[in-house]
Amino acid sequence: MEIERKFLVGELPQLDGYLHSEIVQGYVSFSPEIRVRQLDDKYYRTEKGEGMIIREENEWEIDKEAAEKMFKEVKTNLIEKTRYYIPYNKYVIELDIYKGIFKGLIVAEVEFESMEEAQAFTPPDWFIEDISEKREYRNKILALKTR
Repeated sequence: MEIERKFLVGELPQLDGYLHSEIVQGYVSFSPEIRVRQLDDKYYRTEKGEGMIIREENEWEIDKEAAEKMFKEVKTNLIEKTRYYIPYNKYVIELDIYKGIFKGLIVAEVEFESMEEAQAFTPPDWFIEDISEKREYRNKILALKTR
C-alpha cells in the first residue's frame, strides 16, 4: 500500500550534497497499470492500483534483459527525470526534475504511514500547489501527452 502526496515545486532549494538518481520509465499497460523503470543501474517492474493518495503498489527488481524486453513494449513517451532525496523532518522528499518533453516540470512526492499522517503534513514553503488529486500530473497520464 502506498500513501503519497504530490506537490508542484516553485523555487528549488539548494540541491548540492543530496543523493540523487537518474530515472527512465515507461508504461506497458495502463489498465492494469504496469510500468518498467530504470533507476540508475537497477531495473524494476511495478504494478499500481487505482486511487489517488492511497493505492496498492507492488514492485519487483528485474534484470536488465527483462527490462529491455519491457521497454520495447512501451508505445508512449518515456518519462525521464532526476530524483533528489531531501530529508525533511521525519520524511524524505523525493524531488523529481523532469527532462525531455517535460523539461520544466518539477514535482515533489512525500510518502506516509497513514492517511491521517498525510493529511497532517505541513509542506515546506517551496511547495507551491498540492496536486495529489490531479490526474493530469500522474506519470501514466504524462506518458500519453503529445506536448
